[in-house]
Amino acid sequence: MAERFADRLADVIRRPLITEKATRALELNQYTFEVDPRAAKPDIKAAVEHLFSVKVVGISTMNPPRRTRRVGRFSGRRAQVKKAVVRLAEGNSIQLFPES
Repeated sequence: MAERFADRLADVIRRPLITEKATRALELNQYTFEVDPRAAKPDIKAAVEHLFSVKVVGISTMNPPRRTRRVGRFSGRRAQVKKAVVRLAEGNSIQLFPES
């Protein structure tokens, strides 16, 4: 594992992404997370296994290009986002929507 996140694995995963495509992937036991752009696949795997007590089988990451936004005459760029699709072992699951 890389030493960048060795003692703070909770900083690797920012939030789960709930989109239509990510919701369809839940049926295949795949969960989508927004992660730190500097995180490598071993960091993401260690963080998910540590935080949720599950077994990770595979990880796919993507760095989509930053998007430009305008407010009046001012233009800027949105924050850098790295997405990770985590495939869990059979029988493991993550409770994204806690029942009240």
